Amino acid sequence: MSNSFTPPSKITIASRESLLAMWQANYIRDRLRELYPQSEINILGMTTQGDQILDISLSKIGGKGLFIKELEQALEDGRADIAVHSMKDVPMNMPPGFMLAAITEREDPRDAFVSNKYTHPDELPAGSIVGTSSLRRESQLRARYPHLQVQPLRGNVQTRLRKLDEGQFAAIILAAAGLKRLELTYRITSLLEPEISLPAVGQGALGIECRDDRADLALLMQPLHHAETAYCVEAERAMSRVLGGSCQVPLGGFAEITDDVLTLRGFVANPDGTNMVNDELSGKPEDGMTLGQRLAESLRKQGADEILATLVQPHD
Repeated sequence: MSNSFTPPSKITIASRESLLAMWQANYIRDRLRELYPQSEINILGMTTQGDQILDISLSKIGGKGLFIKELEQALEDGRADIAVHSMKDVPMNMPPGFMLAAITEREDPRDAFVSNKYTHPDELPAGSIVGTSSLRRESQLRARYPHLQVQPLRGNVQTRLRKLDEGQFAAIILAAAGLKRLELTYRITSLLEPEISLPAVGQGALGIECRDDRADLALLMQPLHHAETAYCVEAERAMSRVLGGSCQVPLGGFAEITDDVLTLRGFVANPDGTNMVNDELSGKPEDGMTLGQRLAESLRKQGADEILATLVQPHD
C-alpha cells in the first residue's frame, strides 16, 4: 500500500447480532485494528428479517438474502462502511451498487454431525430424527440414509444444540466452521467428508461487502483477501449462479486446490434425494469461474434442469 494512502479515521462494520455473526465481525475488526491502528473500528449490530422469522424454513420465506438486506441498507445510507457475511449466506448475484471487497481464508468447510448418542450417521437406527435447516443436507441425507426422518431445524447454533439436548432430535447437522469459531468443537461428534455431505457453496469463508463506489475500502481490505479461498469460492458461486442456486435449491458445490489444480465438485437433487446428479471438473485455479460454469452445464445435461423445474419457484 502506498505511503500516500491514509486509512479513514473510523470504519464501521455492519453485522447481524447472532453470536456467530458477531464472532465474525469481531474477527474482522481485530484484524483491521492490527492493520490500521490509527483508525477507530466499530461494529453496528443489527437484527435482520432472517433472524426474526424462525418458525418457517428459509427456503419458503425468500432465502438467505433475508440475512443481508438490512446490512446493505446500512451501507447504502452510510451508517456502516463494510458488512461481514458468511459466504454461504451471500446471494449468487450481488445487488447493483455493492461489491465483495475481500474473501477471507476458509475455516473447515465440512458439515459436522452432532449427536449425544451416536458417533456417525451410519449408526442411526431406522426412524431416527435428524435436524437440519438445509435442503442441501436434507437431500444428501435422504439419498444415503432413506430410513431416517429429516426434520427442519431453525435458530442460531445455541438454539439448535439445545433442541438436540432436549431430545427433539437423535442428531443434527451443522457447519463445522461455525462450531469451531464459537469454541464448540467439543460438540462435533464427527466431521462429514464431502463424499457424504458435499458442503454449501462458500461454506467456511467470510466475505467483506462494501458499496461499489468505495474503492478506498476495497484497497483497505486487500490484506484480508485470501486468493486460494477466493478462487475456490468463485468457482463454486459461478456453478451455483448458472443453476439458479439459492436455499430453495438442494445444491452443493465444493472446490479444493491441490498442487495448483482446482477440483470442483457439484450436485443438484430433489429434496427427498431420489433424483440426484453430480459431477466434477479440474483445471487451473485462475480459471475457476469458467470451470464453475462448465460444471453447471454438465449437470444440466445430466438432468439438473428437470430436477430444478419441479422445485419451488424462486422468489424475486
